[in-house]
Amino acid sequence: MSDCAPTQTPDVDVEALRARYLTERDKRVRTEGQGQYLVTDDDFTDFYEGDPYTAVVPREPITDEIGIAILGGGWAGLLAAARLEEAGVTDFRIIELAGDFGGAWYWNRYPGIQCDTDSYAYLPLLEETGYMPTEKYARGDECFEHAQRIGKHYNLYERSIFSTLVKSLQWDDELDRWRIGTNRGDDLRARFVIMAQGPFNKPKLPGILGISEFTGHTFHSARWDYEYTGGTMQGGLDKLAGKKVAVIGTGASGIQIVPHLAETAEHLYVFQRTPSYVYERGDVPTDPEWAASVQPGWTRERKRNFHTAAFEAFAPGQPDLICDGWTEVSRNLEAHLSASGGWATLTPEKFMELREIEDYKAMERVRTRVDEIVNDPATAAALKPYYRFLCKRPCFNDQYLPTFNRDNVTLVDVAKTKGVERITATGIVADGTEHEVDCIIFASGFEITTDLDRRFGIAPFAGRDGLSLYEHWGEGYQTLHGLTTTGFPNLFFTGFLQGGVTASTTDMFDQQAEHIAYILKQATDTGATTVEPTVEAVRDWVRTVRETAVDNSTFQRECTPGYYNNEGEKQIRSHLGEPYWPGFYAFGDLLQAWRDGGDLRGLELSR
Repeated sequence: MSDCAPTQTPDVDVEALRARYLTERDKRVRTEGQGQYLVTDDDFTDFYEGDPYTAVVPREPITDEIGIAILGGGWAGLLAAARLEEAGVTDFRIIELAGDFGGAWYWNRYPGIQCDTDSYAYLPLLEETGYMPTEKYARGDECFEHAQRIGKHYNLYERSIFSTLVKSLQWDDELDRWRIGTNRGDDLRARFVIMAQGPFNKPKLPGILGISEFTGHTFHSARWDYEYTGGTMQGGLDKLAGKKVAVIGTGASGIQIVPHLAETAEHLYVFQRTPSYVYERGDVPTDPEWAASVQPGWTRERKRNFHTAAFEAFAPGQPDLICDGWTEVSRNLEAHLSASGGWATLTPEKFMELREIEDYKAMERVRTRVDEIVNDPATAAALKPYYRFLCKRPCFNDQYLPTFNRDNVTLVDVAKTKGVERITATGIVADGTEHEVDCIIFASGFEITTDLDRRFGIAPFAGRDGLSLYEHWGEGYQTLHGLTTTGFPNLFFTGFLQGGVTASTTDMFDQQAEHIAYILKQATDTGATTVEPTVEAVRDWVRTVRETAVDNSTFQRECTPGYYNNEGEKQIRSHLGEPYWPGFYAFGDLLQAWRDGGDLRGLELSR
């Protein structure tokens, strides 16, 4: 499964495309930036807190003391629990809003949902649980089942509190514990807290004028209403027969949803502000001979190969184990350099120049593919993405583009008005025309780069002396290794803050989980009541992160707006946080050296 040839890409006029990209960006930038999205509270609470899959069973509020509270039961929370268990730290509980494990794979059950990255590199704890994915890009139900498998393997169900949303976090100086308040009236007192809420945690809604006036049916793609549509994650949405349906949003979710809606709806309107990069899926079942041949450590090798392609570059002759759209640019660049003998004289500046050219050529190939598939020239033109690769999340689907050849599907391009104009009682207005519909589905994504108080949804979130985390980080993240911060003892973070970043997000969570488990093992073994980084350690780490940072702000600012670049706001807030730019594996080596030191340097422990 390692034979992978470069793709055939057309020649391009880079300067002309660069100008076109900037024009397309400017057409879509909105002055309100992230403010164009609604917070899912007040009248929109059910879009977030409602659970269409598991009935919430009434219970009495829980008053309890917990050693470690893990907030979130998605991949980050499962990995944190697994690594704690392996370290011999067993006094923990997972608190999760959903009715089961899975995180985004619990909530995202829309028809057609499938992993967009190589499942062998993406799904965590495969070797630990003895599981091999059934295909290269696992379906949503398989991802959800794997989360459940991890929960059973590590005996996590009996240590979890489901259908419960954390609403407040306050440090109690007298108890040296975190007071956790929930929507169920619980009063939980935890010695340590691990924030494992994940980036795809809280749905967001477009702040379209009149959104509350619509009298038809609405729901978010992350809270799919099969009672209304009929069918399953495999499709067959038979209850949509005779109904006019609208989808607002053409990102990763919208791309997968649209073909299934079109099969049964009387008419489907797809409202698009920015077209997605849509590459062929190329999915294949797992080869049993290959699966039988893998050796221990194979997942680590594959993840590193994926990271190399997405964040660095293949070395001469290095195989591309992933071989898909994510790795195309690096694969083509390696082939070009090997064929031309360009490795010998390659400077960093020349490397970036050549990579940019391969980027433009690969994107042109994707645009050419649209013309080959979509019959109507105007529709095809509107579906072409004009931006650099990785300006927005790449999408992979074989049915999406052909769907626009159906008579019952209309693409409504709202780039000119920078989005839908308004919603009425009976439909959606775009460019002065009202489209009457029975149902609106918001495929509008999640709170990923919005302000922290919106993303976490926790208020108050207060450390020592009532210090608000949101105020503490008001001028930027202040952490040690992206995991702890001064003034908030016994609190550990996961996710995109100030640590290593890799193409396999679950590998990032695992790296963080391993380090947190080590610290908590030391703390519990020595009877520490508090663990907190020193002011000096945080200051030094922030300096290290910022002094080694790679300035990619120009790339981000030239991208069409989206959550990758904070919707094009002047102050770029990357979805990657403030990464440790020397690299994910360099960061792993740094953490290992820190652990090998054995003195928990930079942390203060009180007993």
